[in-house]
Amino acid sequence: MKNRTIAWVSTLSLAALALLVPARASAQSQPVVVEQIIARVNNQIITMSDYQKAAAGLQQEVQQDCQNCTQQQIASEVADHRKNLLRDMIDQQLLIERAKDMDISVDTDLVKRLDEVRKQNNLATMEDLEKEVEKSGLVWEDYKNQMKNSLLTQQVIQREVGGRLDIPSDEVKKYYEAHKQDYNRPEQVALAEIFLSTENLSPEETASVHTRADDLHNRLVKGEDFTQLAKRYSQGSTAQDGGDLGVFERGQLAKQLEDAVFGLDKGQFTDVIQTKTGFEILKVGDHFQAGLQPLDKVEGEITNILYRQKMDPALRAYLAQLREESYVQVKPGYTDSAAVPGATVIQEVAPTPDTPDKKKAKKKAPLPKVNS
Repeated sequence: MKNRTIAWVSTLSLAALALLVPARASAQSQPVVVEQIIARVNNQIITMSDYQKAAAGLQQEVQQDCQNCTQQQIASEVADHRKNLLRDMIDQQLLIERAKDMDISVDTDLVKRLDEVRKQNNLATMEDLEKEVEKSGLVWEDYKNQMKNSLLTQQVIQREVGGRLDIPSDEVKKYYEAHKQDYNRPEQVALAEIFLSTENLSPEETASVHTRADDLHNRLVKGEDFTQLAKRYSQGSTAQDGGDLGVFERGQLAKQLEDAVFGLDKGQFTDVIQTKTGFEILKVGDHFQAGLQPLDKVEGEITNILYRQKMDPALRAYLAQLREESYVQVKPGYTDSAAVPGATVIQEVAPTPDTPDKKKAKKKAPLPKVNS
């Protein structure tokens, strides 16, 4: 990975945190703040409005991830996230720039992901999706850029960090021996779903959805991949994760569904099941009999635990390396909680108005505006 050399224009690199434009002519002309810069990451900037938008989104993000939490718990989570908000924004910018260095393109993935969102929301065209996004108060281009940036950062993390993590079999065995009590379990099934909604549909429309569900079931019978069909066609909240629902014991599912899945072995799937809200096809990812689970039954689960344990420190080390190779400035009063030693602070410099004599001698070029 090559070190970055950033060419800063001298009049701007030490300029105030705000980019200024001349005010209207008056006896005492005052500069007008167009946008405040709170951080620079190489040749990119993070503005005050960027930061405020991200902060405003924390509440909604935490509420989605913690649907059964109290307001006090949500407030505490938001406060914890906010401590690292600027760090996370700088992290994302570093990863996006690294994706460009690696020539990573996610244009095809972006189109597929947008189409998945369209299908999950029962929208006929991409134009309909755009209208719904705009109705929610988001700008369509911003929505697409956010999704694209997320895909780019995921690609970099997978290639540069996740793909290099090693989980040896002896580590898995060691963890299993130390945590055997965790694998003494009642009978359980790991499930995934393909769900098609029929809410607020007419009988004719419901019949059409049933036909689509039957078609998907036939494709599964012919050998098509369940995860890929779930990602593409399922209208449930689990679609993005390939329909993964998690692990269930007897008594945790509606009897109709319990009767259908607990008689299946690993890899088998149900017929089309009609529920009050739509049509379901459920796949048994694994079937655990009651008692101590053998290592081969939980090896994948343990590997995922160890992977997650290693992933966070490995990612933080990788991001620290990117910071070492980059030029990061932060405005006083804001904290990059992952800043490396010797990180640069943006210096505030009060603008000096031109005197009439100076204006005659040399016309000062206006500084560029930064739109929020």
